Amino acid sequence: MTVLTRTLLDRLKPGSSRSEATQFERGLEAYENRQYLEALRFWRLASRAGNPEADYRIGLLYARNEGVIGNIPDAVAWYERAALNGHTEAQFQLGLIYFHGVKASVGPNKPEMWRQSTAARLGDKATNLHDLVFPNGIGVARDLDAAFLWMSVAAEAGKADAQAILGDMYANGHGCTKDHAVALRWYEAAAEQKAAAGEFALGDVHYQGRGVPVDFAQAAIWYHKAAEQGHVRAQVALAFMCLKGTGLPANVEEAARLFQSAAAHDDAIALYNIALLRLSGKGVAKDLDKAETALRKAARKDYLPAIQALAEFYALGTAAEPDLREAAYWYEKAAERGDVQAQFFTGRFYATGTGVPPSVRQAAKWFERAAESGHATAAHNIAVFYLNGNGVTRDVATAIKWFERASEGGISAAGVQLGRLYSAGNGVPRDQVRAAEWLSKAANGGDADAKTAYAVFLIQEEPSEARLAQARTLLTDAAEAGHSAAAFQLGGLHMGRSGGTVDLPAAAQWIKRAASAGHVEAQHTLALLYSDPKSGLKDPQAAAGWIVKAADGGNAAAQFKLAVMYCTGQGVEQNLAQGVTWYEAAARQGHATAQYNLAVMLGRGQGREADPAKAAEWFAAAAEQGMVEAQLAIGDALRAGNGVAQDRDQALRWYRKAAQQNNEGALRRLQAMGESVG
Repeated sequence: MTVLTRTLLDRLKPGSSRSEATQFERGLEAYENRQYLEALRFWRLASRAGNPEADYRIGLLYARNEGVIGNIPDAVAWYERAALNGHTEAQFQLGLIYFHGVKASVGPNKPEMWRQSTAARLGDKATNLHDLVFPNGIGVARDLDAAFLWMSVAAEAGKADAQAILGDMYANGHGCTKDHAVALRWYEAAAEQKAAAGEFALGDVHYQGRGVPVDFAQAAIWYHKAAEQGHVRAQVALAFMCLKGTGLPANVEEAARLFQSAAAHDDAIALYNIALLRLSGKGVAKDLDKAETALRKAARKDYLPAIQALAEFYALGTAAEPDLREAAYWYEKAAERGDVQAQFFTGRFYATGTGVPPSVRQAAKWFERAAESGHATAAHNIAVFYLNGNGVTRDVATAIKWFERASEGGISAAGVQLGRLYSAGNGVPRDQVRAAEWLSKAANGGDADAKTAYAVFLIQEEPSEARLAQARTLLTDAAEAGHSAAAFQLGGLHMGRSGGTVDLPAAAQWIKRAASAGHVEAQHTLALLYSDPKSGLKDPQAAAGWIVKAADGGNAAAQFKLAVMYCTGQGVEQNLAQGVTWYEAAARQGHATAQYNLAVMLGRGQGREADPAKAAEWFAAAAEQGMVEAQLAIGDALRAGNGVAQDRDQALRWYRKAAQQNNEGALRRLQAMGESVG
């Protein structure tokens, strides 16, 4: 007979018959040999004779799914038989089950799976079968009153774990009136038996001052007692006290040791904190690989701080190069947990396609989620999405709502957007008063872009001298702060735009400041000033230099001008190949004259090998923009089949379009083809 068998036999209630004991003993031997059905048979015999240990053991079979279909309500029925006969462990188990409640078990050989399967096969007839097989049901509702009753009985019987849990119930008012004094007595009773749970609870009592004065030193003593027994939460609590020097001298090495000990049991908080210490090398050797592993373990346990830290770890490339796919994955996990900043980052990832496939719908979803939680920049972003119909249905009213929220959150760009919407009447009634209110509010915040936007608003539609003066002040402030757009606008005022006094040298000074900062339109404008003999500032070399800069910056007008310069040798050495290149750059941006000139050069083989097909494409592009010469040229190409398939009807269509603009060449061609002019 094993020691376990003898221990359990010794626990039989006084007065047990030898027959009963024999039946129970044979059941234990069968159980130890994993003959669960045989064990069940003998224990049922012992149960009929009134053996509470047999009742308890049968309950365990149902709880553990051993030899029977596992079902906690059936276990409860057997536990209650044992508990009513004074079985302390059964009383304790009942207390736990009623405290937590038990949902129906789903999975292979589980009651809920079996019930679903029989219902699918038998339909309504399955109900009676379910009641027959599981008369006690397949779930246990949470019942704090019952939990308190059974936990009290087990605690009174001296069960240390029950005493600690009963203390928790009194401390939190679960199933009873909250009473810290009674809770303390039960914690002390458990601690007297060296129960780690009771020692840990006493640590919490003294740390938090629950019914006693706060005493960090006493808390540390009790946490230490529980930690020495391997109580994970006590190890974590004591580690924090060591880390911060609370109630005992600061000792980061001991904190690291305790965190590591608790982390070995996969405690999420311990894993997270030992990872932070390994990242910094405080109290433990710096080890980025081990830190990453610990963070991942904690993150997989859905511990939000670890998820956030892991996302940042990959985003910053703490251990190596940034891994934006991993960063995006973990930021989205944090976003799903409600982390507002992570929701914003996730929106940005989807908007830019960083670490994830680009998706404006997903970007809109996460920006709106973050905005709903008060993230001002996210509110501005989702407002733009609603304004443009990106990822959401266009809704100006909703856009305005979010712009207003963003403005309230200090985003001056949102006020600028609102001002522009009301000024232009874009989706809302035009309202210059409200436009002025929003723009002035944004400008008063000191943002240079907002000042520039308000200034542009003030100088529209023949402004008064007062408005011009106010605009000039705003633009000067913004330009002096290095805002290139403001410097460009200020230069425009000095050129006489909006009725300002003409002062071309001053205009050139401000426009040059903007151009030097990379403002492409300013570069083009400055080139025109240096090219104009009437400006008094003519400087062909400087003009050519600024045209090149503006063209390189993507300004289509500058690209066209530079193409003309290369083709004519004006200000630069003549180079037809360069001319074609710059015509093409401007043409791709929709510059109609550039499209036409490019087509002419490609058709003639100037600067590049002749390409009639490409020439026809560019003639057609310029023609679509209404350029009459291009309409005539594409008509000629279609009529002759030059670079395109010959198509008389399409040629006539283009001739008629040109004729509608009174082009004599088109009129003559239509007459020559026997077509009416009308």
